[in-house]
Amino acid sequence: MDRATAARFLFALTFIALGVIGLVSGTFAPGWQPVPETAPARELLFYLSVTASLACGAGLLARRTAAAAALALLVVLLVWTALFKFPFIVRAPLEEVSYQTNGENFVLIAASWALYARAARAPAFPAGEAGLRIAYLLYGLALIAFGLSHFFYLEMTAPLVPAWLPGPVFWAYSTGVIYLGAGILIATGLAIRPGALAAAAQITLITLLVWGPMLLAGPVSGMQWQETMVSFALAAGALVLASAPLPVRASNRDHFPRRRSAASDSRR
Repeated sequence: MDRATAARFLFALTFIALGVIGLVSGTFAPGWQPVPETAPARELLFYLSVTASLACGAGLLARRTAAAAALALLVVLLVWTALFKFPFIVRAPLEEVSYQTNGENFVLIAASWALYARAARAPAFPAGEAGLRIAYLLYGLALIAFGLSHFFYLEMTAPLVPAWLPGPVFWAYSTGVIYLGAGILIATGLAIRPGALAAAAQITLITLLVWGPMLLAGPVSGMQWQETMVSFALAAGALVLASAPLPVRASNRDHFPRRRSAASDSRR
């Protein structure tokens, strides 16, 4: 199993887990929250979130159904974000948390988009060069929002640093800088692969070193549980994007197969 396939499986299993959590808890799973109590057809939306998690997660496990599942998940996440996440920016455009909240969904959207582009292997939008470029742009913007949150909310970030690491403020700032740097590299297209690898390594380490032990130690609060599951989902999405195809202009080689000309073959 190659790295990209392993990342796809992990992403798929994460969404299946979110669907199971939704069914067991009887409420929206982490990643699908918040949905206002006053939202029309709220119960129907709950079952939609569970169905999308389980069906798309299961579909991503099989290569034959991966493209359709990734596209379906992409569409659902785009609509969901527009309805329940983007309004935070409209209501509070000067509060950084509004962008961080949207950034969490942007990572999942970008990962779904990249999975669709890889599975569909089509040159036309939403796959192809244009689709991948938008996916990585969203990912880069999400990482920038994560980085800024480490500076805006230092009093909340520093206490999360494991006690065995000295200098929690240093780690809070340094991880924020890494997020900002990776986000800029990815969003601008200057160095997508190095930026994606750095972000994936950091998100995975934060998930394992911060939220993993907290979950195992238990009991955890509802907020800690939600943050832990969101972090696991973000880590899975980051690993997908670290192994996903690149826009052609950002890579030295094509990631979609095409027939080579006789002239190019003769130069080999």
